Amino acid sequence: MALFSTGLLTGAFGYGAANLVPTFRAVPLDTRLDFHTQLMAMNGITMQTAMALSFLSSLTLAVLTRGRARLLAGSAALLALASFLVTRFGNVPINGRIKEWAATSAPADHAEILHRWELFNLARTSTALLAFVLLIGLVSSGPRGADVGHAGPRP
Repeated sequence: MALFSTGLLTGAFGYGAANLVPTFRAVPLDTRLDFHTQLMAMNGITMQTAMALSFLSSLTLAVLTRGRARLLAGSAALLALASFLVTRFGNVPINGRIKEWAATSAPADHAEILHRWELFNLARTSTALLAFVLLIGLVSSGPRGADVGHAGPRP
């Protein structure tokens, strides 16, 4: 579940960074604002769910493992949490402003604010990607790397 949910989160953020952000830049501002507002309304539940699942499943994996696996899973959980925090305190407030602009008009400094949104988007995409890479490393190391629930000495 940790690998799956973090992969979905990374894919969603990656798609946004690779395709949506350049498209946002290429269309007229009013089109961007309208589309951005609608996209954020649709993304709210799915992205929050993906971030929560990524964090909770990675944290659970960290609790259930030990050694290197615990370190990797715990680090992935912290990175998933970082993606959430960047989103919540970076992107979401700007999304609220964008929604207002779509209904009225953008302020003179809108380009700077939109650039800041893009930087937050890059940060959350990077933290999600790094969490996914760590979990891939954990899974790739095989059963010995996972070391789940062994009570006695390892053979």
